[in-house]
Amino acid sequence: MATSRTPSVEVLTIGRIGVDIYPLEIGRGLEDVETFGKFLGGSPTNVAVAAARYKHSSAVITGVGDDGFGRFLRQEMRRLGVYDDFVVTSESLKTPVTFCEIFPPDNFPLYFYRQPSAPDLQLRPDDLPLEAVKDSAIFWISVTGLSEEPSRSTHHVALDARDRRGITIADLDYRSQFWSSPQAAHEQVARILPKVSVAIGNREECEVAVGETDPERAADALLDAGVELAIVKQGLQGTLAKTRNERVEMPITPVETKNGLGAGDAFGGAVCHGLLEGWPLEKIIFAASTAGAIVSSRIECSTAMPTEPELLAVMRDNHDSVAPELEEV
Repeated sequence: MATSRTPSVEVLTIGRIGVDIYPLEIGRGLEDVETFGKFLGGSPTNVAVAAARYKHSSAVITGVGDDGFGRFLRQEMRRLGVYDDFVVTSESLKTPVTFCEIFPPDNFPLYFYRQPSAPDLQLRPDDLPLEAVKDSAIFWISVTGLSEEPSRSTHHVALDARDRRGITIADLDYRSQFWSSPQAAHEQVARILPKVSVAIGNREECEVAVGETDPERAADALLDAGVELAIVKQGLQGTLAKTRNERVEMPITPVETKNGLGAGDAFGGAVCHGLLEGWPLEKIIFAASTAGAIVSSRIECSTAMPTEPELLAVMRDNHDSVAPELEEV
């Protein structure tokens, strides 16, 4: 198995990484855009960056190509405070690139260039730093990593080695382009739910995972499947979070949206932060919703993640209208 001198990290993620090529001209199709920005991307990687912004030690188990974009990603990880010790370099596959179009307030098409496969989907059990997997306070996976082999089996090896230590979070993160069908995704997600303690997804992702789009029934189905905390994101209708003895509904934190693509990763990073800090569930969900709002007001994803002082300031500004029953922010 992979070894490293990297100390035990608080937040360890596994899965997708790539270069985000985002237009700097909002409201124009790719055929008309002339200027772009280049950013570190990939949902699990963005979550690790978000955790680092909150001053938690973080690392990503992932893969890049032996090319300039791969070197850029590793440099950016280090610059943004994320350990790159567990990044595998592929000699045969190129580093993935993702383009998007930005049509606020709610249309942000994504175009993935990950053929014939991506290095992060070729992770093998021997690439796993199993001691770090076992020891991290939070282990974060995305179900995209279950979409093909050998990554699928590698995720199960990691989950089995972790054996529900600490907090294990599954981002339901269903993206149809990675799967042959929703049913195929459902079958794989069903296998990992008993192995995780927290599941986070929107209504479509919950339908794939547990066959329910109604937030209450979806949360209950996730709890019945074995998770301890189910978080169902409902877009403009806010967020529902449930444990077996607690229920929180949180409206959105209002913001002028520029690019909603990084909001979910910011949400996840704030969930990690709140759990590590021991915050009450209501404060965690308020923070997550607010972090998502902050990032959706910016064009980029990874470099848009807020710090804790910034996050708390926006929460205080919106406390009376969003979470008046929360005593302390």
